[in-house]
Amino acid sequence: MSDPIRTRRDGGVLEVVLDRPKANAIDLATSRALGLIFRDFRDDPELRVAIVSGAGEKFFCAGWDLKAAASGDAVDGDYGVGGFGGLQELRDLNKPVIAAVNGICCGGGLEIALSTDLIIAAEHASFALLEIRSGTVADAASIKLPKRIPYHIAMDMLLTGRWLDVHEAHRWGFVNEILPADRVMERAWELARLLESGPPLVYAAIKEIVREAEGSTFQTAMNKVTKRQFATVDRLYSSEDQLEGARAFAEKRSPIWKGQ
Repeated sequence: MSDPIRTRRDGGVLEVVLDRPKANAIDLATSRALGLIFRDFRDDPELRVAIVSGAGEKFFCAGWDLKAAASGDAVDGDYGVGGFGGLQELRDLNKPVIAAVNGICCGGGLEIALSTDLIIAAEHASFALLEIRSGTVADAASIKLPKRIPYHIAMDMLLTGRWLDVHEAHRWGFVNEILPADRVMERAWELARLLESGPPLVYAAIKEIVREAEGSTFQTAMNKVTKRQFATVDRLYSSEDQLEGARAFAEKRSPIWKGQ
C-alpha cells in the first residue's frame, strides 16, 4: 500500500499532499502521521512555510474516513498531536500555512482548510459540512466558521449540510483566490516563495497575536502586545531582524531576514 501522505521540501517550503484514493479521507493512522509532519514543520527552524493539498483532481479532502469508522476507528479516538488532520489543535504553530484546494473540500477537510492562513482554490472546488447528514457534529467548524464568515451563512452550512461552490465561498471570504485547476499548486508555490522571503519572526508574532486575540477583548490583547507579554512579540522586539528591518528601510535596500 502506498504512503497516504507525500511530502516535498524545497528550501524553506514544505509541501504536504494527502494521497488516499478515492476521496483523500483521513483515518486515525493518517491523522496521527499528519500531526507528526506538521509538528516537525513547526519545530524545524529551516522551514518557514507549508502548503497542504490533496492528490488527484477531484478531492482536496473528504474529511473523516467513514469506512474506517465503520471498521472500528472511534470518532473520538486518538487523532494524534494537532488533533484531526494534524493542524487544527497544533499548539504554537507560528508559521504560515497555505491550503491548495484542488476539488471537493468537505467535513473535516474543510476544517483543515479553515486551520490554514490562506486558501487558494480551483474553479471546480466545492465546500460543505456534511456531518449533520451522518448524525454527528462538525466540532471544529462549529467553533471556527462563524468567526470566519457571516453567522447565518455558517449556520446554514452547519444545520443543512448544503454545498457552496467556489465562487460563493470566495464571496463570503474564506477563499482568497480562484484559479484554473492547473494553476492552483503553481500559485500556492508563488505565495509560499513570497512568504519564505519575508520576516519569520514577524509572521510568528502575527499568528500568535491573531490566535490569542480571538478569545480576548481588543484592549487586553493590545496590552499584552505593548507589554511584550506574547513570547513571539518579545522575541521580535529584541531581535536582529527588528534592527535589520529599520536599517534596510533607511538604506533603501531589501532586508536580509535571519529569523534571529
